[in-house]
Amino acid sequence: MEHQDILDRVKRIHFIGIGGSGMCPLAEILHSRGYILTGSDVSESDTLERIRSYGIPVMMGHKTENIKGAELVVYTAAAKQDNPELVAAREQGIPTMERSVMLGVVTRQYADTVAVSGTHGKTSTTAMLTQILVNSGKDPSAIIGGKLPFIGGNGRIGKSEIMVCEACEYVDTFLQLTPAVSIILNVDADHLDYFKDLEHIIRSFHQFAGQTTKALVVNGDDPNALKAVEGLSLPVITFGLGKKNDYYAAEVAATAGVREHFILVHKGEKLTEISLSVPGKHNIYNALAAAAAAHYLGVGPEDIAFSLHQFTGVHRRFEILGRPNEIVIADDFAHHPTELTATLTAAMQMGFQTVWAVFQPHTFSRTYLLMDDFAKALRIPDRVVMSEILPVRETNTYNVHTKDLADKVPGSVWFDTFEEITEYIVAHAKPGDLVLTLGGGNVYQCAHMILDRLNAAL
Repeated sequence: MEHQDILDRVKRIHFIGIGGSGMCPLAEILHSRGYILTGSDVSESDTLERIRSYGIPVMMGHKTENIKGAELVVYTAAAKQDNPELVAAREQGIPTMERSVMLGVVTRQYADTVAVSGTHGKTSTTAMLTQILVNSGKDPSAIIGGKLPFIGGNGRIGKSEIMVCEACEYVDTFLQLTPAVSIILNVDADHLDYFKDLEHIIRSFHQFAGQTTKALVVNGDDPNALKAVEGLSLPVITFGLGKKNDYYAAEVAATAGVREHFILVHKGEKLTEISLSVPGKHNIYNALAAAAAAHYLGVGPEDIAFSLHQFTGVHRRFEILGRPNEIVIADDFAHHPTELTATLTAAMQMGFQTVWAVFQPHTFSRTYLLMDDFAKALRIPDRVVMSEILPVRETNTYNVHTKDLADKVPGSVWFDTFEEITEYIVAHAKPGDLVLTLGGGNVYQCAHMILDRLNAAL
């Protein structure tokens, strides 16, 4: 890791895109360690308010002069190579470092870094584990991909040797990490624009697992996850619903379809009863992973049960925004067929009159390559409304459109704009219904538009 000693050589660091969810907690940690920071971004946000509250100057817009005095420039993966600040840094011979590389450097300063990997559930599991460790007095540092209400943000600075972070597989970002403990929640076909096929994904997870130094916490019910850790000499701790796992959930029961209740068993011995406040089978897996890692780090079963019951979710993970006129408006980040299936299956078991899924497809490649899987997932809810595909990093070389997906989902409708979707939902949703916006983009704005319109009509 050739960059490892860079933090010994510099004092002044500039962050391009400092308001990003992955950038802000890194900036907080470096600030707390005495580094002098500056940052730039293109749009105002709550995160920037938080950054400024530490006395860190943030410039709006990307300009050459923003990097004045910097000895190191850290940039978000979203920054283009022709970004004026990056160009200026290169011209002036100032070292530059992509966020994931800096994450690796920072995490190696902690003896017990726990990295949470997997195609789905990383943010929820990282948040659950952080909450358990904070409540039990372990005082961890944390970098979370979403806002955890319990800590009032998506990062935390602790004084212990424990650091919890997400390990993202996209473009092999997680290969920058060498954690003490790695959690592998699941290994699924995603990001096929980069990985090409499932075999390549498993190979990357195998390499990531091999960079771990102390222990692996792995979903024993997921054949791909097990395949990813084959042949490694590290201790493997398994979790799941199957009784063959080291940690498993026994007597799983959902009360009124909303809460998941189970007995946590470790190697045949009952540890504690756990009652979750977040719905869905996928959250049982997330909770088991967090419980297994926390137990490995020395947290007692009662502390684990208390924190998991207290955990009410993360921003944009089945987040309930309001209940105007008895219509529940919720928002979820699900943007892959497996995530949609998990979230929509949970929603359908909650006893609503009608479940409305408002889905914004995310990237042309994912929509095109996983079209049939999306169609299958979107047949789960009662009603489906879709927006046009959000392009993100791509041009539409696939010639794919939302209409192609809508044609495979009987009874679904699609609109070009959030305004039209809002009109449609407001005209048709009734008391007792759930309106759930889904997607990795800005579809949450549509949820707030629907909520505002329904509140205004009261």
